[in-house]
Amino acid sequence: MLEAITVSEHETRLGEFDHAGDDHVVPFEVGPLDVRGRTVQLGSVLDAILARHAYPEPVARLLAEACVLTVLLGTSLKFEGKFILQTRTDGPIDMLVADFSTPDALRAYARFDADRLAALVEAGEVSDATLLGTGVLALTIDQGQHTQRYQGIVQLDGISLEEAARIYFRQSEQIPTDVRLAVARQVLPGGCQQWRAGGLLTQFLPEAPERMRVPDLPGGDGDTAEAVHDPVDNAWQEATMLAGTVEPAELVDPTVGAERLLYRLFHEHGVRVFDAVEVADRCSCSRERIHGILAGFTAQEIRDSTEDGKINVACEFCSTAYEFDPAEFAQAQ
Repeated sequence: MLEAITVSEHETRLGEFDHAGDDHVVPFEVGPLDVRGRTVQLGSVLDAILARHAYPEPVARLLAEACVLTVLLGTSLKFEGKFILQTRTDGPIDMLVADFSTPDALRAYARFDADRLAALVEAGEVSDATLLGTGVLALTIDQGQHTQRYQGIVQLDGISLEEAARIYFRQSEQIPTDVRLAVARQVLPGGCQQWRAGGLLTQFLPEAPERMRVPDLPGGDGDTAEAVHDPVDNAWQEATMLAGTVEPAELVDPTVGAERLLYRLFHEHGVRVFDAVEVADRCSCSRERIHGILAGFTAQEIRDSTEDGKINVACEFCSTAYEFDPAEFAQAQ
C-alpha cells in the first residue's frame, strides 16, 4: 500500500490518450497466453464512498480494497443481478460490505471498534491480518427474486483480501486466477487529497479443459500426490510472472491508466481491450423500499422504533436519513 501520490494538473489529462479513465473497469484478453481479465482505477467514486463516513485511515484502506475486488468480480456478471462481498470476523474491523448491482452501481460500508482500532494503531501493529482477525469472507451472486443465491466462503485467518480472492477462485471456481490490489491517497493541486485504488485480475481460460487443471487445496477431494505435483501450464506461468511485475503505484497512478498498464505488461503477446464498464456511486436504498420494510413490522416493533413521535432510519451505506410518521403504519398496530 502507498501513503500518497502527487499528480500535476497537466499529467491528469488522460483524454489525450483515449484512456477509459477513472471509475471504469476495462476487460482485456491476451490470446496467445489464453488469459482474460479486468483492470480498474477507482477515483471520485471511491473517494465519495469513503468520505461519506469519515473512516479512520486503516478502515478506509481496507474498505477501498474490498471495493476494488467487488467491481472486478461484479462487472463479470452477464445478467441483471448483484455481487456482494462481505467479511465477518473477530478483528477490530469486524465487518466489510461492498456490493455491485448491474449495470454500474457500487456501494460499501465498514463496521469497526474504534477503541480496539486505536490500540492497534498505537501499538504499530496494523495489517490486514490484525485488522480483520479470524472469520470468513463471503462472496455472493444474487440474481434476484425466484432464484437461488450462489455463495462462496473463504476462511480469513491471517491472510489479505488479495490472497482470499485467489483461494476463492481456486476452491470454488477452479479457475487459475491472480489478483493485485493497491490503495493510495492522491495529492491534488492545492494540497487537497482524495482516495484512489486500483486492481488487476487475470484468469487462465484455455479452450482445452485439461490445461486448466490446478492443484487442489490441502484436504480437498482432489488432494492427491499426482494433483499436487501437476506442472503449471507454461502460458499461465508467464502470465502470472508478468502480472507480478505490477507495482502498486502503477495500479493507482492516473497517468498510467488501464490501457497503458496492459500494454506495458502484455505488448509482446498482443493485448486486446474491450468496452469499459462504468462504476457509479449509487445506493439502492429508497423511501419506498424502507417503507415496505417497516410495513412488515409488528405493532410492538413500530412502537420500539418510534422516538419523539417519529421513526428515523439512516442507510448504513449512503447515510441518507429517512423520517416516517408511525401513523403511516397504523394497520400494524
